[in-house]
Amino acid sequence: MKNEKFVKSSNVRSTSSAQVTRREFFKRMGLLGGGIIVYVSFGDPSSWSESQADFNTFFRIGADGRITCFTGKIEMGQGVITSLAQMLADELVVPLTSVEMVMGDTLLCPYDRGTFGSLSTPYFGVALRQAATEARSVLVQMAAEKLNVPPSQLKVKDGQIIDRKNSNQSVTYAKLTGGKIIERRLKQSVSPLPASQHTISGKATGRIDARQKVTGEAHYSGDIRLPGMLYAKILRPPAHDAILKRIDLDSAKKIKGVKIVRDGDLIATLHQYPDEAQKALDKINVEWEQPEPRVDNRTIFDHLLRSAPSAEIIAQNGNIETGRNHAEQKFEATYLNHYVAHAPMEPHTAVVQIEGQKATVWASTQTPFWAQQEVASTVGLTPQNVRVITPFVGGGFGGKTRNRQVIEAARLAKLAGKPVQVAWTRKEEFFFDTFRPAAVIKVRSGLDRSQRIVYWDYDNYFAGSRSSKPFYDISNQRVAARGGWMGGGSQTHPFSVGAWRGPGSNSNVFAMESQIDIMAAAAGLDPLTFRLNHLTDKRMRKVLNTAAEKFGHRFAKAPTKRGFGIACTDYKGTYVATMAEVKVDETSGAARVQRVVCAQDTGEVINPEGVRLQIEGCITMGLGYVLSEEIRFRGGKILDENFDTYELPRFSWLPKIETVLVDNPAMPPQGCGEPAITPMGAVIANAVYDAIGIRLYELPMTPSRIKKAIKNHSEAAS
Repeated sequence: MKNEKFVKSSNVRSTSSAQVTRREFFKRMGLLGGGIIVYVSFGDPSSWSESQADFNTFFRIGADGRITCFTGKIEMGQGVITSLAQMLADELVVPLTSVEMVMGDTLLCPYDRGTFGSLSTPYFGVALRQAATEARSVLVQMAAEKLNVPPSQLKVKDGQIIDRKNSNQSVTYAKLTGGKIIERRLKQSVSPLPASQHTISGKATGRIDARQKVTGEAHYSGDIRLPGMLYAKILRPPAHDAILKRIDLDSAKKIKGVKIVRDGDLIATLHQYPDEAQKALDKINVEWEQPEPRVDNRTIFDHLLRSAPSAEIIAQNGNIETGRNHAEQKFEATYLNHYVAHAPMEPHTAVVQIEGQKATVWASTQTPFWAQQEVASTVGLTPQNVRVITPFVGGGFGGKTRNRQVIEAARLAKLAGKPVQVAWTRKEEFFFDTFRPAAVIKVRSGLDRSQRIVYWDYDNYFAGSRSSKPFYDISNQRVAARGGWMGGGSQTHPFSVGAWRGPGSNSNVFAMESQIDIMAAAAGLDPLTFRLNHLTDKRMRKVLNTAAEKFGHRFAKAPTKRGFGIACTDYKGTYVATMAEVKVDETSGAARVQRVVCAQDTGEVINPEGVRLQIEGCITMGLGYVLSEEIRFRGGKILDENFDTYELPRFSWLPKIETVLVDNPAMPPQGCGEPAITPMGAVIANAVYDAIGIRLYELPMTPSRIKKAIKNHSEAAS
């Protein structure tokens, strides 16, 4: 079944190169067999024409009664393979087991901008639900014609349409298709079922892909094997700014069966066995020239301040000078965040096969349709002749959007005339990662005699504007962003940067909620009361109070030596309140997070178990950027090349994690894959302050930085 829906959103949209005509759609349907196709469009249905076709989402009911959903979204561990199927099954009133998901296949699925930003459920999922609702209405119309009864006399249950007055008279969805392609268009608008009538959404549901994942049946790009396939090993520079001066390939050419490819900046060895390809690569004699480094991980923050563009005002009201004049206490702080790697379990991998004027790509990517365009441009084919298949993706976190390995594999496959696999090593993964950018945030704020915040002056350097606007009641405020997380030009960062789970928000919430705690302590109030005093948003107050009730401890003016912390965030419509308990070993400087309580209002909850898993994953991943993860570099040379020096969170670090899902079924479902990671920096920093009375302004809060802060505090006190 097909939904031709003109969805005006940031992540589901059509481009001229990606449009699918009605004729092309029927070709696809021919490949898949018969089914019912229902056209659904915004506006006047009569205005629909072939040139306007925008296949943003479609699904079909086959002659066997099974429902196949085709979506350009991909599954990389976040669980939308299950939650989207739940939403579809609910609206079509069928068992979840009858729904099959086909994801990220550019031949079968409609165009999609990509899977990122916690957008799949609030944007694509809502559109899918509306399409299913309208499709169900069409099916009822068809059944009414077949059974010769009014549509209002029919009810739907488990994929069967039944006459309310004569239960012996019914027809299944499958019988309505008859194995043929049937076109229908709905003549009136209908509304999705209310949450109270959902029987699948809102129920804790095991993951559809769980068995495949735990048994090893799940296929990833690195599992693809094709006849005659060659493994590629690519010559990499020692630093991003290195220049090739001399190269000798003679020794490498002596490896039996090796194929050496040199095409401009691409130099690679190819072999039917990956170890032989690596052996040949190791025999290449090469000389590089490296310029003197102009910046490293110790001087990066001064460099960023010097490189920053002019300010873009994100939010402004009142008058900052008026606020300063009314302030009895003024506060100024600078918060620092280092570069952080994505470090997914599965490295970037792609297999490309070119046969005549067609190419097939298997890629570990969050953006299969971008990959389709890039491969087409690279090898000189039309996008329609490039098929990108996205198997399961082993983690992305925003780092698998650029498709560099896909382009490399495509170039090599064209030059070699055989299928080629490019699978980055862990060292390549760290070298070519688009890191979360280092950032500086300067905050100036003040309290009046009544302990109210009277001004908030916030300057963000290269973190991006997301989550930078305060949700607290502040009469005079100014929020400015100077550069974003997408880059800033070659003069800003010595290597590529980009989205990292909760882009921008991790840095902004760290600064905002740390500054709130500083003012709470100065006001003589506990951090919970101070926040509630400045919150008029009833939804946020409810989330914060829910977290406090679950936490079960009374807060007091910090520091209390108990190590309790609070942090809140509004992440693109999902509200989160997190509380933590932390112990600090003042001798070693090690901070140990013992307990985390997270309350989250994500609107209607589709799969409670899936949401909890995402919250737990966010909290676990958040421990890394807060306590240990930092890319060390010198100029364009990355000094951390593997997990021996780049330390990820360990299972032994895990605190007791308690999640509370705040019920809000009246609100459409929001994203849940990223929000809970964003308060982690602030909640732990605030808890560390409560434990030892010392404020940390730089992430990660490594033992050495905590020890240094303790020493500096002691020296200042004496």
